[in-house]
Formats: sequence, C-alpha cells, structure tokens
Amino acid sequence: GSATVPEGQDMLEVNFASIGDQKTKIEKYKALLHELLNGCQIAQLKQFIDHLLAEEVPLVVSRQVLQELASSLQACLATELKAGAPGAAVLGSNDLKEVGGYVLDMSVARAVSFEEQISSIRETLSTVYEKDEDWSSAAKMLAGIPLDSGIRVLDDNYKVEKYIKIAMLYLQDEENVSAEAFINRASLLIGEETDAELKLKHKVCYARILDAKRKFLEAATRFYQLSQLQTRQFGGGKEVSESELMLVLKHAVRAAILAPAGPQRSRLLKTLYKDERSAKLPTYKLLEKIFMDRLLRTDEVEDFEGTLATHQQATNEDGATVLALAVMEHNMLAVSKLYKNISFEQLGALLGIDAEKAERIAAAMLVEKRLEGSIDQVEQLLHFQTKSGCAVLHAFDVQITHICHSVESVANAVAKKHAEFALAA
Repeated sequence: GSATVPEGQDMLEVNFASIGDQKTKIEKYKALLHELLNGCQIAQLKQFIDHLLAEEVPLVVSRQVLQELASSLQACLATELKAGAPGAAVLGSNDLKEVGGYVLDMSVARAVSFEEQISSIRETLSTVYEKDEDWSSAAKMLAGIPLDSGIRVLDDNYKVEKYIKIAMLYLQDEENVSAEAFINRASLLIGEETDAELKLKHKVCYARILDAKRKFLEAATRFYQLSQLQTRQFGGGKEVSESELMLVLKHAVRAAILAPAGPQRSRLLKTLYKDERSAKLPTYKLLEKIFMDRLLRTDEVEDFEGTLATHQQATNEDGATVLALAVMEHNMLAVSKLYKNISFEQLGALLGIDAEKAERIAAAMLVEKRLEGSIDQVEQLLHFQTKSGCAVLHAFDVQITHICHSVESVANAVAKKHAEFALAA
C-alpha cells in the first residue's frame, strides 16, 4: 500500500547517498532502472520515479536517468510494434501508459527542468494511444509538448511536423475546430525553407479540414491541385504513388459533387470530367451526368451516398443531408435547361419535395446568383432566364465537348500503345 512508498524511497536515498562519484551514481541508477523495467515491476518503478524527481537528487543526475527512462519506454514501444505483442522483458501498452503517465503527473511542478525528457515520453505515449486508435488522447499528448517555451531551440520543421501530426489526429476523431487551430499554427511557420514533404502534408491536411467543415468547393479545388502533383520524389526515398494521387482525385470528385450548385462548381466539374483519370473512378457515371446537366434520380445517388464519410452525411436545419441538398440544387439547374418556366408544384414533384421547399431553394439560388431567372409569386411560377438560342445551343455545345473529349481519350490510348502512329502524325 501507500505506506511502503516512503520506505522504498528511504532505502533508495540510503543506497545512493553513500556513492560519492557522480558517474558511478548515474550508472547505478541506470542499472536499477533496467532491472525494474525488465522485471515489469510497476509499483517499484513508481517509487523509483518519486525518488528521482525529488529535490534531493542533483538535477544533472535526475536528467540523465530520466532520459534513460524515456529512451527505454521508446525501445519498449518499438519492440512491441515490431513483434505485435509484448515480450517477457517489455512493457505492454497499458504498462507504458501507466509508467509514462505517472512521470508526467509527478513532474508537473518541475516540468521546466525536465522539458526534453518529458517531451520524449509524450511522443512515445502519443504513439501508444495512436496504436490503440484513441486519436484524441494521442493528439492531446502531443499538444502538451511545449514547442514555444524558448528553453529548447527547436527547428521550425520539427514544430510544423508536430502541428500537422496533431491536426491529423484530431481529424481522425472529427474534432475539426482543434484540427484547424493546429494547422493554422503550422501555416504561420511554413516558408521557403520548409521541407517539401511537410508542405505537401500541410496541403493535404488543410484540404481535409475544409472538407470536414463542409466547404466542399474549396476542398475539391485543393484536392484536385494535389492530384496533379508534379514532384513525387521526396527525401529518404519516399515517393507519392499513382494510387495515392487517384485517391486524392476521388476526394476531389466527391467534394465537387457535394458542393453547392453554381457557375464555380460547374467549372470545376468540367475540369474533373475532362481529366482522363476520372474515367477510372467508380463515381465517373455520376460525374458525367452532373456535368451534362441531366436530372439525377434517387436510385442513382444512393450508391454514391454509401461512400460518404460521417461529416458528409450531416443534416442541415431543414433535416436534409448535404448530398440531398446538392442533388436538389443540381436538378434545379438541370430543370432550367429543359423548361422556360415551371410551377412550384411541378418543380417540387420533380425534385421529390413539396412546393414550398422548392420555392425556398430556388429563391436562395437566385439571390446567390447560382440560378438565373425570377419568381412570379402570384402565379406560383419560376421563370428561367434563357440566353439567345440558349437551351438547344448549350446542349449542343455540351455534346460536342463530350465527343471531342472521347476522341481525344481514344487518340491518347492509341498513341500510348502504338508510338509510331503518334510520330507519323
């Protein structure tokens, strides 16, 4: 029980106080530390930590021994991750959390004196929590590292790496506000000297935060820019694969489909549709239909809905999901290409909603200049503004674009397989 702790500490003080030579004293401490670690003697380790953090132990001694403990905990974790299960002389996840957590709790009053050692222990514990998929705890553990205390001189790349890591961990638990706070800290430190790989990670994280905040148009634009990455080789032999770029393109298409209907979205959809890689995506048929301004049916959207993340399935104050609203707005634009005017009763029937809601959505789109036309409230009609010869010409233009795009894709495929034809041309 608790009565044995002072007794244990007294014994340690007696054993080590008699050693005059500091180097010998440090070696003895380290030997005892490894003996307790190898025996997984958690209670005795806690007594050892209490003694080590006491004012009576010279700082030059306690710092070195605490550094040895931090390195040992890191080694325990590395062995566990490698083996997949703790060995006989290795602390498991729960023991690591208990011992590491105990050091953090007991060192609060003297944290400034042991900043480097405590930071190392925090990094180890963060990895333990991450392995256990406790993302928020992993993020909070890293966030506790003092990166701006001024006691340690830290490289900006190190700080940026930590801030991005914390933001990514918070994103895993969809804690978007916390994630954004840390990515903004990273943004302030990024400059020309920043490591290229970190810049890329920052861009990916920022795009994910925009997506999580349901700023789908901005997120889609950033994801698409990332999918066109030119520099794929990074230091340490790291390389961005084609499959990773395709995954980012998939995120771009998904976010663009969820974005509010309007000219900006239409331009982005055109770019995505024209990218020949999009044809390989499972969402290509839906993308094509949206680009061609065709009406979307409920059953066509259901498959796509199954691929969405939790935040992408959130509902607004009307109880409609982001996707449902995006589809309604798209269908509104599609209807504007087919009709000169339409009653809200008919419009509601086409969109699968009541007349009042159809009028509300149309009004919002007209105010935001995402739809051109006017509302006749007396007749309960929505008039669409058509440009000269418009609907037919627009449909004709779209069809020509589609045919040209298809011919270009075939030509590129032929050139890839038979280079001699390309050269002859």
